[in-house]
Amino acid sequence: MLIVNLFKFRCLLVLVALLSAFKSVSATIIRYGKAGKIDYNLKTGTFTVFNGPVLLLAEGFSEVGYQNTTLRSRNYTQITYTKSAVKDAFGQGIKHTFLLKQDGLPNMQQIILTYSNRDYFLISVNITGSNLATNRMVPLKGNLMDSQIKDEATSLFVPFDNDTFISYQALPFQANVSNPSAEVTALYHNPSRKGYVIGSVDHRNWKTGVITTMDATKEITVEAVCGYTNESITRDKIAHGYLKGNTVTSASIFFGSFSDWRSGMETYAKANRIAEPPVIFKWKSPTPVGWNSWGAMQEKITLEKANQVVDFFADSLKSFRSEGVAYIDLDSYWDNLLKGGLTGDYSKLKTFADHAKAKGLKPGIYWAPFVDWGFAGGGNRRAEGTNYTFGEMWTKVGSGYHDLDGARALDPTHPGTQQRIATVINKFKECGFEMIKIDFLGHAAIESEHFYDPKISTGMQAYQAGMEFLLKQLDHKMLVYAAISPSLASGRYVHMRRIACDAFKSIHDTEYTLNGVSNGWWQTHLYDYIDADHVVFGDQSDAENTARFLSAIVTGTCITGDDFSRPGKWTNTAKRLLNNTEILKILKNGKAFVPVEGGMGKSASPLFVKQVGNVTYLAIFNYSDAEQKINLDFSRLALRTGEKYNFTDLIAQKTASIQDNQLLKLAAKDALIFKITSKK
Repeated sequence: MLIVNLFKFRCLLVLVALLSAFKSVSATIIRYGKAGKIDYNLKTGTFTVFNGPVLLLAEGFSEVGYQNTTLRSRNYTQITYTKSAVKDAFGQGIKHTFLLKQDGLPNMQQIILTYSNRDYFLISVNITGSNLATNRMVPLKGNLMDSQIKDEATSLFVPFDNDTFISYQALPFQANVSNPSAEVTALYHNPSRKGYVIGSVDHRNWKTGVITTMDATKEITVEAVCGYTNESITRDKIAHGYLKGNTVTSASIFFGSFSDWRSGMETYAKANRIAEPPVIFKWKSPTPVGWNSWGAMQEKITLEKANQVVDFFADSLKSFRSEGVAYIDLDSYWDNLLKGGLTGDYSKLKTFADHAKAKGLKPGIYWAPFVDWGFAGGGNRRAEGTNYTFGEMWTKVGSGYHDLDGARALDPTHPGTQQRIATVINKFKECGFEMIKIDFLGHAAIESEHFYDPKISTGMQAYQAGMEFLLKQLDHKMLVYAAISPSLASGRYVHMRRIACDAFKSIHDTEYTLNGVSNGWWQTHLYDYIDADHVVFGDQSDAENTARFLSAIVTGTCITGDDFSRPGKWTNTAKRLLNNTEILKILKNGKAFVPVEGGMGKSASPLFVKQVGNVTYLAIFNYSDAEQKINLDFSRLALRTGEKYNFTDLIAQKTASIQDNQLLKLAAKDALIFKITSKK
């Protein structure tokens, strides 16, 4: 009996040793951040992700579309692992490479980058072989497992651009619902703020969609799809272009789990800035403030009216400056001041620019360089400054062209498009403009079956080519402001970007703008500045005017938009609000406020906070037609719950002592802004 038991014990030891050896061969453990861990199974081509003991992602894998089939990492039978030290803009880290081989198939590589000081990892996938082509690569696909987030998840939709009055959406996740988002998404539990952030950090080749799906059993799957197009989101009417070569590589995908999804989104924005550093020159001047003609003047621009606006700023808005600087920007219809079209006489524009400078202001101009507004007149029209016709320059989309917003897309790689850009930008520089607002940039990112430049095969490659050419012509001479434009991909090319589409003067415009800030404020770390669009006061109530003004302050800059060439209620409102130096001081660092609440659907957070040194600023909005009672929950505002604070109303210029969970009455369509300091 003793011999038998000894034999069994020895067999058990052998079995344990074999299992241990099998595990050491099949399982590779990768650490990242403070407590992150990736467990990659070399036998199955799948991986799981943990944060400490919490399982974040199960059955993760990669896949690639190839020759009418799908290659999946979990179907490859030969997998080897190597790692090497890297030192890049993210810091010192480790590059983990999984080489997957299978007879008759291209080799696949999954590359994971980890850094000990980064609480996220980056993953990409590539295929290697001979003359490969694909328009769909999925570096990361799997099941999201954090039970707290799954049970009460909010899913964030981020638009690809800010066209057609599209909104961000933060909605409760529901069974049998699939939610696509452009480039990035967050899934979070709003009461605790715990959440995932998953998104692309490079945008030079691919449009990426992050698709989350909850099935009937409330299991959530996620896939980051490089090569994603959807007409209602990316505007494309055809499939994504193919990338070709002996090696084809996806975008890098950011994956992180955070105790506060808001800090996760800011970390993601900063990662984009690291992965794709700006091409545009470094901005060292003050936070931009000023005026834009599209808010109210629009097609009524004349030289006299433009100069009258300059005079109003010089005489009546002397305090509305950012460290002494303000811009006066002529939007669309500035060509009313031309003689002979875009290649003609710009003397009136130069007169305007000179007048603005003489009054201590900086002149700005507007243009949409990648669209043809006159396409209804036919394709045989000669493009200004070129020997090409517009028909030759139109972006080809299937059997037709790409029309949106009443404009037709121009191929950014076409020499005619580029020569026309060079002609007009040189005219602007000769006039002495110091700011340019560029618009309808999304037209330059549209997918085409054929670009003029044969090396360009995707919309994002065309966008890069067009924007880099435009910046070369601008030659570091102007502040560059993007209006309608891709949300993530424009970060390299402009100083300042509008957070949403056009907004004017109503409380609904304020709510729409702040929907963008509530869900896209994190872009303040991707751009030098984000902007709330032209702030128009008009003849609205004082409450609505206050809310619209503060929506700009919360966004981080302030561009006004009333017709100051003539008197009206708006001129008195402007004198009252825009000369409030205590509020204008908040703009100094140019950063957006952070939303207090998520999960607001298409609406916006009613509360926003910003920390500047030892001072907290709090902005409160009432978007409704009735008075609201706002509960000031200090735990949500990052204030100490047992302490009393001085709340200084910067509009009324009154100070009160406020304590935790105090109710505050706010009139309909109104807003408040407080400077909060500890009460000693």
